[in-house]
Amino acid sequence: MFRRRLARSLARSLGIIGLASILAASLAQAQESPPVRIRGTIERVDGAIYVIKARDGAELKITLADNAQIAGIIKASLADIKQNSFVGVTAMPQPDGSLNAVEVHIFPESMRGTGEGHYPWDLQPQSTMTNANVEEVVSAVDGRTLTLKYKDGEKKITVPANAPIVAYVPGDKNDIKPGAKVFIVAVKQADGTYQGRAWRIGRDGLTPPM
Repeated sequence: MFRRRLARSLARSLGIIGLASILAASLAQAQESPPVRIRGTIERVDGAIYVIKARDGAELKITLADNAQIAGIIKASLADIKQNSFVGVTAMPQPDGSLNAVEVHIFPESMRGTGEGHYPWDLQPQSTMTNANVEEVVSAVDGRTLTLKYKDGEKKITVPANAPIVAYVPGDKNDIKPGAKVFIVAVKQADGTYQGRAWRIGRDGLTPPM
């Protein structure tokens, strides 16, 4: 009898401990810091830590997430934007309500759907990002007008002839080296470092314009 009571008591205790562990893990996950966008230059590498000089002058320590997405960024041109391309366009609203592109990112087919939609962006005050399929390209003397269609809507954006245009290419850990210009989507950790989950690295000295 005593052994059965002891077994039941132990089972209840283990159940409570297990539930507490699950709740603690869920709470930790719920309290994870929101993603932040980091723009800067890789200053040096200290073991598993990448020290980044952010564009505001801050020095940040970033680790590479286990499943991090790494892509190289190379120069492209207006001619590379074609119908059915999947692109990301940072734009500024104009007084007449139209959108004028600040930059264009051309994604490879393997990255189709990345960040799809139209939403605020933090490159400049009031800037927006539209990641969508190019439904139509209309050429003009001073650039092109793109009709972009995404799952919840459609936008027409004018791309000036002088707007920076870049393309994504496959990258790996070897691209993450001192001197490289980077754009990183990261999450702040409890120890003050950041975990980099998406890395966009300029090739040949290029600064990712995003």
